[in-house]
Amino acid sequence: MMLQGDALLGWRRRQLALGGRAEDLDWLLDLVGGLRWADLQRLRLAPERAVPLQCPLSSLEALWRRHLESQEPLQYLAGCCPWRDLTLAVAPGVLIPRHDTELLVELAERLVDRPPAVWADLGTGSGCLAIALARLWPQSRGVAVDLSPVALRQALANVAAAGVADRLVLAAGSWWQPLVPQWGQLELVVANPPYIPTAVWSDLDSVVRDHEPALALDGGPDGLQALRVIAAGAGAALAPGGWLVLEHHHDQSSAVAALLAAAGLEQVQAHADLQGVRRFASARNPSSSHDCA
Repeated sequence: MMLQGDALLGWRRRQLALGGRAEDLDWLLDLVGGLRWADLQRLRLAPERAVPLQCPLSSLEALWRRHLESQEPLQYLAGCCPWRDLTLAVAPGVLIPRHDTELLVELAERLVDRPPAVWADLGTGSGCLAIALARLWPQSRGVAVDLSPVALRQALANVAAAGVADRLVLAAGSWWQPLVPQWGQLELVVANPPYIPTAVWSDLDSVVRDHEPALALDGGPDGLQALRVIAAGAGAALAPGGWLVLEHHHDQSSAVAALLAAAGLEQVQAHADLQGVRRFASARNPSSSHDCA
């Protein structure tokens, strides 16, 4: 459907008068309405222009009002989330992918000197990291693990839509346990585990705390509960010389580095997010054969 630019701009002003952030409403216009941000900006200079919309304004307004009233994430209401070069389906019960997590893919690509034969993604959620790695290394084989049946169903749908089901297996279970058949063979493992301390999680905005899964966010009293398990199992699960790459809370860099070193991993490094904050860690299993608990 076509709509005059001045009518659309007037509608946008009325919606923002109800509340909410302009960037969120513009995201809704883009992803659901099909109006790109750049085209919206051009309308300010030429409001007489007509623009195409993929759905009626009434439908967009219903979603916007529901978001304001219930604090439901717009990604859940839209049913999708852009991430890296993908548009992933998301729904309640599945963590919404964040843009900072895209850096885990780039970090993994930078660390490994050749495509890994076998790799894994622990706590895959929507499948975002696993799909990105499967597209990056089409000749490699990956395993994506999650404890949540809801997340695994969503990841399976995203894997199928991305066309990478031939190189990526989904496995149900907790952290390393489903990967026992691959222990000692994993040349790369990535993970974005729950790492927010419980007290911090309980104070998050309602849009996150009340709607996104606590299983994917709440990392226990100090936020390190899952990270301890992942670090402790890395020596046995990783191949000699295999890499572990993690995302963690903004103030956990030193603690995570200590966990990785205590687990016997080497080349422990901290890495910054898009704002320059140390939010990622990497470490490598020693290349020589050794015994690990």
